[in-house]
Amino acid sequence: MMRVLGIDPGSETTGWGVVEGDGRRYHLIEYGTVKAPARERFSARLLKISDGLEEIIARLQPDACSIEEAFYATNVKVALKLGQVRGVALLVAERAGVEIFEYSPRLVKQTVVGYGNAEKHQVQEMVRVLLNLREVPQPHDAADALALAICYFHHAGISQKVLAAEARVKPSPSVTATRRRIPR
Repeated sequence: MMRVLGIDPGSETTGWGVVEGDGRRYHLIEYGTVKAPARERFSARLLKISDGLEEIIARLQPDACSIEEAFYATNVKVALKLGQVRGVALLVAERAGVEIFEYSPRLVKQTVVGYGNAEKHQVQEMVRVLLNLREVPQPHDAADALALAICYFHHAGISQKVLAAEARVKPSPSVTATRRRIPR
């Protein structure tokens, strides 16, 4: 079983969700948010996010961390703040020795909903369905974090299985294998 922590970085609300699975099936462990009120200094908010994520990692012991890649925002100030929150999340995961995987928002939506431009409520509903939950996970930041964890099982888990299968199958010396990296 693999335990994955999904993180949806936000400067006021950082969503997180832990999903456990074996590559074929997965189920919810726990989810929530780390709140950092806008009235606090930005550096204090970063510290609160760091402390919150450290506590979650220590308590739930994930094997991997799935985090949203940086994206382009029309407001440069917002993009910079989100980049700093991502940096804190990456640092916390790295310090804890948790393997990190990054996925674009579009790929997460494509994986979970089947449509790269899906809306928040569509992601929430598909997360509910995929994790067999009675209610839609709230708030959307936590649902997005769960979607990131689910995305791991559909992408990183598969690549690890392919590498393991390739390691077990040794081509004969007369066969030349060519590897291509498929862009995401």
